[in-house]
Amino acid sequence: MPKVPLSPDLIKFIEGQPIYFVATAPLSTDGHVNCSPKGGTGTFKVISPLKVAYIDYVGSGVETVAHLKENGRIVVMFASFGSKPKIVRIHGKGYVREAGSLEFRDISQHFQGSLRGARCVVEISVEEVSTSCGYGVPLMQYMKDRETMSSWLASKGQDGLRNYVRKKNSLSIDHLRGLEGTEVAF
Repeated sequence: MPKVPLSPDLIKFIEGQPIYFVATAPLSTDGHVNCSPKGGTGTFKVISPLKVAYIDYVGSGVETVAHLKENGRIVVMFASFGSKPKIVRIHGKGYVREAGSLEFRDISQHFQGSLRGARCVVEISVEEVSTSCGYGVPLMQYMKDRETMSSWLASKGQDGLRNYVRKKNSLSIDHLRGLEGTEVAF
């Protein structure tokens, strides 16, 4: 059942989920479809019923960024692993706001807390919202956010992160353009 824009009850559901998944695909049928888990308290924000955004941290791949730069198509999925089953999908057009840009500075003001390790913020114009029952999703208990990323970022330092981004995030596995620069919020 398509729904646009995000309703208050769906926004409340989204804000209560500790994990979400983003999926993108290149235009080429020979390219690799990508699905990435995302999470961490405060990393996803509903800016308005028709605009959402999430912090994209330094990582070993750059598929989502490359696909968005090529065609902008994205879906974000939230699934309840608690006692009330539900799945929400946000389909939209995604825009990459790279660290160090004016767009990054503007959109990042919507996030509270540290942006340390952010290579960009993905801003999404909501085109369609769909829900499904989630009856087949297992019950699981959330424990806490991982602390591994903070330790890894600290061990790399600013220059180490820039070198890492240059090496790992300039091209996707399909050789699509990834990040333009090497700026990382630190």
